[in-house]
Amino acid sequence: MNALPEEAATGSITSSELLAVVASRELVGRRTVFAGIGLPTLSASLAHLTVAPTLEIVYESGVCGAHPSHLPETIADAVLITDAEAVFTMPALFGYVLQGGHIDVGFLGAAQIDRWGNLNSSVIGDWGHPKVRLPGSGGAMEVMANAGEVFIVMRRHEPRSLPDRLDFCTSPGPDRALADGIRPLGAGVTRVITDLGILARQGPGEELQLVAIHPGVTVDQVRAATGWDLRVARTVATVAPPTENELRLLRRDVDPGRVYLR
Repeated sequence: MNALPEEAATGSITSSELLAVVASRELVGRRTVFAGIGLPTLSASLAHLTVAPTLEIVYESGVCGAHPSHLPETIADAVLITDAEAVFTMPALFGYVLQGGHIDVGFLGAAQIDRWGNLNSSVIGDWGHPKVRLPGSGGAMEVMANAGEVFIVMRRHEPRSLPDRLDFCTSPGPDRALADGIRPLGAGVTRVITDLGILARQGPGEELQLVAIHPGVTVDQVRAATGWDLRVARTVATVAPPTENELRLLRRDVDPGRVYLR
């Protein structure tokens, strides 16, 4: 069950708006963010106007310090180039910026995530005969391994999106990498923002646990919508709803054409 409907009446808050606002707040105090297209871009753009005015947004196409006149529709959108602080080649972006440890937060989306923060963005169902074939990793594997931490935005909190076992592991988190003898630079997934609440962990060796819920959502509802036996923090906060200013900036300045605000 969603906390808010995707298509709501005029003047109400949609699930996409809720997610973008709540996710943007997580970027307070951060210096650099590697933003995926979609909700991560929305969140980073809003954070730049609110809690993180000096935030440097980096895109997989090699653009660093992006200042687009409007939201890009893809990572290759030419609007990202205009007024950007730098544009790197792929080897420079991944070899020097990411692997050099210069990204504080990787902000990504995924089709599935498990309790350890491993991601699936490849297939839903059996690999040989999938129900749905997805775009795949892109740069997510490099982001997972090298960003200081990773935030994930999930449009729907339900068992098939947060399963006990992934249909396929596209981007392994640090626990899985360490088991294979590989030591990643970062902590992996530390925050998961969904339409029901926020899951968090400190880093390797910890499962994701519920730390906050949206107004009108119960802990039991979140646990029932999770594919594993979800741990719950001793104190579960209630997320402050979006303010009028946050919504106005999101709707008027960040995404007036509703490219991602479904």
